[in-house]
Amino acid sequence: MAELLALSPSRANDFVQCPLKFRLRTIDKLPEPPSEAAFRGTLVHSVLERLFDASAPERTIERAVDGIAPALEALRAKDPQTVEELFPGPDQIVRLQEQARGLLEAYFALEMPDRLEPEAREEFVSAPMSSGLLLRGFVDRTDRAPGGQVRLVDYKTGKQPKPQYSSEADFQMRFYALVHWLSRRELVHTLQLFYLGSRTTVAKRPTAGDIERTEMEILELWESIARAAEADEWRPRRTPLCGWCHFKPICPAWGGTPPPTPEITAIAGR
Repeated sequence: MAELLALSPSRANDFVQCPLKFRLRTIDKLPEPPSEAAFRGTLVHSVLERLFDASAPERTIERAVDGIAPALEALRAKDPQTVEELFPGPDQIVRLQEQARGLLEAYFALEMPDRLEPEAREEFVSAPMSSGLLLRGFVDRTDRAPGGQVRLVDYKTGKQPKPQYSSEADFQMRFYALVHWLSRRELVHTLQLFYLGSRTTVAKRPTAGDIERTEMEILELWESIARAAEADEWRPRRTPLCGWCHFKPICPAWGGTPPPTPEITAIAGR
């Protein structure tokens, strides 16, 4: 049995990309194999989070690089099977650490962490909408300027996508700006994305109109999800991204057969 009571930006983007993919991840909760890219991102996020535990003068690239090994060991202790599966030998571990170092060097080329005192790091945030739908997720970093202005920061360890493929990250940040508004009644001053893979940044200043439009966009998206759940119609959508989808072998668009949909016992707003 499953309940549809909350939505994160990643699951929202899943539905936009392919309703069946949303179902298999969110309702069926089918397991997916770990990926090197995701693990590398988790490792770098962990190092950057811990970097701000140090006093401002100690936040150097050397300290960040020194933090790779202990962060990796902490992840290994938490999930040794994944580390063994993805990086079975010392050569793979060395390569992972070198890649992490390169991404950390990219971060230091974009920002000076000794000039920051984040209000929050890797923070779980949530807020209910008027419909009863709960919005939730994790914000990499929240900064507050002396004048009170808030900046929400997200680290991306990949490269900055071309404009036609940037909607997913843009939606994610607007989603968190809406959560911040719903929970604190405070308009975020800046949304900033750090693309460490390409050493670029994207910054936007959301307006009250942007927040309102994002709220309406999410409500309309949730209505589509609710209708799909009530009719049990999760139509697959063939795109170039199908080649990277773990569920392709059981997708009807590719000749497969998905398992029956689990029973859904509750849907927010219904």
